[in-house]
Amino acid sequence: MSTIAEQGGALALQPRPEEAKPGSLADFRPPSVPLTTLGLALASFMQVLDTTIANVSLATISGNLGGSANQATWVITSFAVSTAIALPLTGWLARRFGERKLFMWSTLGFVFASFLCGLAHSMGLLVMARALQGLIAGPMYPVTQALLLSIYPPAKRGHAIALLAMVTVVAPIAGPILGGWITDNYSWEWIFFINIPIGIFASTVVGSQLKGRPEKLETPKMDYIGLASLVLGVGALQILLDLGNDEDWFSSQLIVVLAIVAVIGLAVFVIWELTDDDPIVDLRLFRHRNFATGTLAMVLAYGAFFSVGILVPLWLQYDLGYTAIWAGFATAPIGLLPILLTPFIGKYANRFDLRLLASFAFIAMSLTSFLRSGFSLDVDFSHVAWVQFLQGLGVALFFMPVLQILLSDLELHEISAGSGLMTFLRTLGGSFSASLTTYAWTSRGAIHHARMTEHVSTLDPATLQQVAAYGGGDLQRGAAVVEMMISNQAAQIAFNEIFHLLGLLFLAVIAFVWFAKPPFGAKGSAPSGGH
Repeated sequence: MSTIAEQGGALALQPRPEEAKPGSLADFRPPSVPLTTLGLALASFMQVLDTTIANVSLATISGNLGGSANQATWVITSFAVSTAIALPLTGWLARRFGERKLFMWSTLGFVFASFLCGLAHSMGLLVMARALQGLIAGPMYPVTQALLLSIYPPAKRGHAIALLAMVTVVAPIAGPILGGWITDNYSWEWIFFINIPIGIFASTVVGSQLKGRPEKLETPKMDYIGLASLVLGVGALQILLDLGNDEDWFSSQLIVVLAIVAVIGLAVFVIWELTDDDPIVDLRLFRHRNFATGTLAMVLAYGAFFSVGILVPLWLQYDLGYTAIWAGFATAPIGLLPILLTPFIGKYANRFDLRLLASFAFIAMSLTSFLRSGFSLDVDFSHVAWVQFLQGLGVALFFMPVLQILLSDLELHEISAGSGLMTFLRTLGGSFSASLTTYAWTSRGAIHHARMTEHVSTLDPATLQQVAAYGGGDLQRGAAVVEMMISNQAAQIAFNEIFHLLGLLFLAVIAFVWFAKPPFGAKGSAPSGGH
């Protein structure tokens, strides 16, 4: 479900006013609208699918490539950070090369990067291939929505958006199940190789159907300093978060250097973007109250939500012994309610105060986090799946209200930049939270392991006898069994602590939503819910 909110990011590529003239883009229709729609939808499905398909395969990937649980999350975070960095470039690339060519080359580039992911024989190579894949994926969803909107008349564009929204809802649900099935029955490499035929088909179909599509190309100015400082600052910060636990944090000279680079890079980025006439990321949009509070709520809540999507599959496999496909089945119910409710929420949400809907969503997500904080190693499949299903109610009510709130006080000409900035920050928030969550799980687990082993005395005859009993009379075998039991219990306690904290975080986000002020209709349109 991690990409439902990308509907907002796609607004960054709405057709420009000068293109909507008689005889130009407004009148263009491909030879087959259904076939073009299929190609665009498949490309979107492929890109969104790859944000979740690897989640349930992380344990297998790390085992096959000799990585730890922390290193396995690099497969996710490298993709997310690269996508976030590429997002601000979408508008520039579309104006420079045209939306049709950008879609074709991005899709084929995504196929090539997927092929490299499947060929990777070490964790380092896989992470680099995933970073390349994410960099190419950045413009894919926004340009896909722009192309989809352009081939439908204005009266039917709502149906087109609903179709694409449904694709972005279904893909994250299919990801864990499909990834688990492929990993268990074939090998993890095929979770990337399946992109090859899909991407080639989508690029070929859309490219041929949209041949001759009128586009106004420009040579826009590139904010090189803003881009360089963004890549340097965000990249150094993400590497710091990914390596921190393995390098013992600030006792390592490498971590200290990365921290300095991150601080300087991000400081230069903020100062430059606030003072440049044509910034790559318009930070001045935060002067709007609803945008500032809504974006903060979106980033924090999405970061917490992303942590759930990372931690639950890892916990199911490492601690409960689930296979990849059964971990996918256990987590998949989170998408059922969003699929059923999304059309109704889009139609009726504006009849209510959007702050109430968002608050209800965060209460539901908080409640499910608190339920997980009470899990034990004996929890059964149905209980895990039921809590996932309940969280789907929060997911269904989360994205649309918060997105509308944060865009509500922007000027019409700021909507595109605002939705792009929100998507950029939301993607970074998800990536950073993935690194912090796995670090917290590992470090808290180690602390609890140390505390529990303090109570196991190797000098107590009764204790030694009990340990030997676990090994069928063999003391060494019994010690290994006890060690595994302590490790699993320590990881479970850490898991419970993290979800207790996530529950509190979801409740805290409610306060930010209520700092927003109605009305929540876009400027220049009729007021909507929230009076």
